[in-house]
Amino acid sequence: MFEYPNKLNIIFDKLKNNAIKPIIVGGFVRDYFLQRSSKDIDIELYNTDNFEQIEEILKEFGNTNIIGKSFGVIKLSLDDLELDFSLPRIDNKVSTGHKGFRVDIFKDLDFKTASKRRDFTINAIGYDIFEDKFLDYYNGIDDIKNKKLRFIDKKTFKEDPLRVLRAVQFCSRFEFKLDDYLFSTCREMVEQNLLTQLPNERIFLEIKKLLLKSSKPSIGLKLLENLNIKIFKIDNEKLLNINNFVNFKTTNDSTNLTIMLALLYKNTRYNLVQLTNSKNLANNINKLLHVENYFSKKTKTINYNIMKGFDLKLITLFLKALHVEDNIIKNLKSLIPNINGKDLIKNGMKPSKEFKNILQTLYDKQLTASWNQFQ
Repeated sequence: MFEYPNKLNIIFDKLKNNAIKPIIVGGFVRDYFLQRSSKDIDIELYNTDNFEQIEEILKEFGNTNIIGKSFGVIKLSLDDLELDFSLPRIDNKVSTGHKGFRVDIFKDLDFKTASKRRDFTINAIGYDIFEDKFLDYYNGIDDIKNKKLRFIDKKTFKEDPLRVLRAVQFCSRFEFKLDDYLFSTCREMVEQNLLTQLPNERIFLEIKKLLLKSSKPSIGLKLLENLNIKIFKIDNEKLLNINNFVNFKTTNDSTNLTIMLALLYKNTRYNLVQLTNSKNLANNINKLLHVENYFSKKTKTINYNIMKGFDLKLITLFLKALHVEDNIIKNLKSLIPNINGKDLIKNGMKPSKEFKNILQTLYDKQLTASWNQFQ
């Protein structure tokens, strides 16, 4: 029996009184068959094109946020739920890129036609609230059972290059296999350089989902390589380390993402800045790679300024993912600088440009003593 939060019924009854039919669509229905919980619920509203009427109805239940009338989407937060109410529509490609669509809303559009715009069959399943039945015109339920990812229509799929990356992250998160026809279409889109139409932030968002929401990120990373999508330079050691880290990742997505990207950018010349505009993230990754070079003996020292204020927990988890020996990890605290600029001043020294060299020299001696303990 399909279940959704009972608190939604008061909204559905109000819609019914106004002759509006709600159908739950997309990820919430898909996740039901995948036995996954979700707080995000998409609801399509049929038998109306009166955006103002819908907005007025929903205002009774909380603050609403309109995502452009041209897209016909109203967001509503209800306690711990994030609800998206939308009108059924047809997307028409008018220019290149992920956003190059004109949206046409039709009052009398049926669910089968409206759901044809969706990317994959597993995301085109609907649940009719009032008739208490699933609407599955493209056999998405069977695809979920068979752990297979298929598109609905090749022409509409190719109109949005972001769908290639969505295919990869869905396969990684749900441990699905790409349908052969979908695989060849994705390869075709990559070869036609369609992904170059995407802004970096959109690419990065899909990569984050792949890494943070997958039990085995290696599935998606291998698929990126098989599709010839050049974001990371992948080898078996990196895949092993990534999967190893998942076993003890934290509840902090920022920490997890920093470590996983550092694992992927290890021993590569790929430009991290091309993937993310976050200077803080890029700096933390580069710091971890600097520390790794020391432990792998590619460098003889660690920069004092890097270790001075760096998160010891981040370093510990990173080295643990790299299978660094436990006795070394237990002694990482001894790698935090013992002396800082304030200590030099307390001993009568005046601040100068030489502080940098003095502190590095003292830290190098501390490292030598610490490293000898680990041998």
